[in-house]
Amino acid sequence: MTLRSVLASVLACSAVGFSLTAAPAQVPAGGPSAGAARVSADDAVESVLAMTVDGLNPEALRILGRDGTPHLHALMDAGASTLNARTENELTITLPNHTGMVTGRRVDASGGGHGVTWNDDRRRPSTVQAAAGKRVESVFTSIHEAGGSTALFASKTKFSLWKRSWPLSIDTTRIRLDNTTLARSVRRDLQRRDRVFRFVHFSLPDQVGHARGFMSKPYLRAVEQVDALVGELVDTVGSDPGLDGSTAIILTSDHGGLGTSHSDARRLPNYRIPFMVAGPGVMPGTDLYALNPDDLQDPGARRTRYADALQPVRNGDLANLALDLLDLDALPGSEHNATLDLDVTPAG
Repeated sequence: MTLRSVLASVLACSAVGFSLTAAPAQVPAGGPSAGAARVSADDAVESVLAMTVDGLNPEALRILGRDGTPHLHALMDAGASTLNARTENELTITLPNHTGMVTGRRVDASGGGHGVTWNDDRRRPSTVQAAAGKRVESVFTSIHEAGGSTALFASKTKFSLWKRSWPLSIDTTRIRLDNTTLARSVRRDLQRRDRVFRFVHFSLPDQVGHARGFMSKPYLRAVEQVDALVGELVDTVGSDPGLDGSTAIILTSDHGGLGTSHSDARRLPNYRIPFMVAGPGVMPGTDLYALNPDDLQDPGARRTRYADALQPVRNGDLANLALDLLDLDALPGSEHNATLDLDVTPAG
């Protein structure tokens, strides 16, 4: 079954008040169900579309529901997800968390992390490697070395750090501050270019959250607007025979937020985020913690530590999950999902 057919069925059933599948984890998620067998990533995946919604507090999805965010709910129903994932432990701000997503590393350089502790356009350190004091590879470098094409689409200028850090591995970089313009650029790229990996960053909820308050009515409207943009990209994939059936979609966030800030990494509204994956072989409507009872633990409301024996799903799992879906090895020096244990497909 293709992603398009799954999403079409989900949206049709939502319109009459029921779902084909069990709902994914809510906020906070409950304990994992027992006994789910695990298998490796599906061989049918030939490309990955990774999306992040900056400042997406998962509580917004509960408040808005399926009527307000139909496309994000359809994505959850179409694949494996949780609304109780975690950010990087050290910081709940944009650039450090996004850099963790593409490197699979924690922030703290002394602990093997990527070292990006700032959240602005500074040029010193000029690269991730300079911040870490060592070679740091990314999902872009691994895919480029395997012969695949990559692209970065971001709506904040600070992401230019990545192009400086991996200049030969990111084939196309588009930074557009307007989210609608950015989505249009991504749609054109999906329609015209053959790529293995695309990373897309939407900033609107974060921008409105800082200006008007996270979880305010204007913020919730911004989440609805980005939901529509996500839906446009998912529909572009589903309507293209060359992409539908071979493209996996991953969506997460860098942090949540409450009030006008998200910088206190000790607060639940800041460190709790969504994580979703859908595509070939991913069982519709499954819970990531239920799929991974031996390797992951639903943290409830806890912040968690890197030293915990069982980790939560983290946004930093994105890089190695994408590589696993593409049948590539984990990133050298990475920590998050470095053993490729984040399973998204139950045994048939």
